[in-house]
Amino acid sequence: MAYMSMGEAHRRITEYLNNFSNAVSSQDGSSLKLLFSLSYNSSFLLSLSDALNLFQDSNRLIKQSDHYSQFSEIIVPLFRALQSYRLNNLVDTYLAFEKSANAFIQEFRNWESAWALEALYVIAYEIRVLAERADRELASSGKAPEKLKAAGSFLMKVFGVLAGKGPKRVGALYVTCQLFKIYFKLGTVHLCRSVIRSIETARIFDFEEFPARDKVTYMYYTGRLEVYNENFPAADHKLSYALIHCNPQNEANIRMILKYLIPVKLSIGILPRSWLLERHNLTEYSGIVEALKRGDLRLLRNALQEHEHGFLRSGVYLVLEKLELQVYQRLVKKIYIIQKQKDPNKAHQIKLEVILKALKWLDVDMDVDEVECIMAILIYRNLMKGYFAHKSKVVVLSKQDPFPKLNGKPVNS
Repeated sequence: MAYMSMGEAHRRITEYLNNFSNAVSSQDGSSLKLLFSLSYNSSFLLSLSDALNLFQDSNRLIKQSDHYSQFSEIIVPLFRALQSYRLNNLVDTYLAFEKSANAFIQEFRNWESAWALEALYVIAYEIRVLAERADRELASSGKAPEKLKAAGSFLMKVFGVLAGKGPKRVGALYVTCQLFKIYFKLGTVHLCRSVIRSIETARIFDFEEFPARDKVTYMYYTGRLEVYNENFPAADHKLSYALIHCNPQNEANIRMILKYLIPVKLSIGILPRSWLLERHNLTEYSGIVEALKRGDLRLLRNALQEHEHGFLRSGVYLVLEKLELQVYQRLVKKIYIIQKQKDPNKAHQIKLEVILKALKWLDVDMDVDEVECIMAILIYRNLMKGYFAHKSKVVVLSKQDPFPKLNGKPVNS
């Protein structure tokens, strides 16, 4: 900390108070937001916190002036948050910042226009980030991490303020996305439902009205929720929207979207090209794509095992594991194509022993009953059209379109 005189400290504090008062009186949202940006570590706020630690009587400064005293409920705890942040006491920082943010919300309610939305966005962001860091501090000292949950409750209150009629409602989606980040981090994704319902059923929200950045984030998170629910057509729609509208320069975000969109596309029978996987560093999917192309069960299982940790962490493991049925379908299709070349009249009759031989060749050890069961599932799931002749142990495929398209989309050969 550089040496600072008492006079300099006084000047820094007064400068902040003037900036705050001027930003509000001139309705300058972009100036106001900088005054709340704790975690950005701006030199202005860092030197202010040094000044506050030196000049102990800032509360008197605030309360004596008509200009500032009306905002004392916001500024006093905000100053306390700044001092705690400088000392790296993150639980104290969070508590003080939340108090300041609550007071800000009361003021924000009374402002008729949406001029302060940018400042509100920064507050919503800071609440989440400071809560995450406070929870890490609590956990490291053996206490229950509870601040992120508190941040979720606070942001629900903010959502309520924004969800009414009027120009402020365009801010609702940003706050929703911050809530999603909290719920996904806490593993309480079921709490997303009520916010989604508010956004998707309320007449006051026109989705296209929201800022592009917020629409992309919203579609990414709701798409991930559809992946959890195994609702693949909806997941495909939402994640594809996020990909199409994402800033093409933002490689990290494109990769995050594709990480979920690729398993969804695989589930509905669309295989990505290898250049796409290489370009976005998603080669963990290469083995799975190759397994689907070849109908190679061993390759699929190896690829799942090799990247098990990553797939489990991102929540796509179960989705990928269910691709086994498509691999069996592809294997039967390969046998069908080979038989058709040899004898077109008998192509649609596939003996179980032929499928068993192919599986044995792939080092997959199964008995007749297991294979029979899998064939029955393929027929039941409409991955294969035909019936199973139990006595003669033969799969009799339909002569018309024996391998239907998945979800109306062709399975790339």
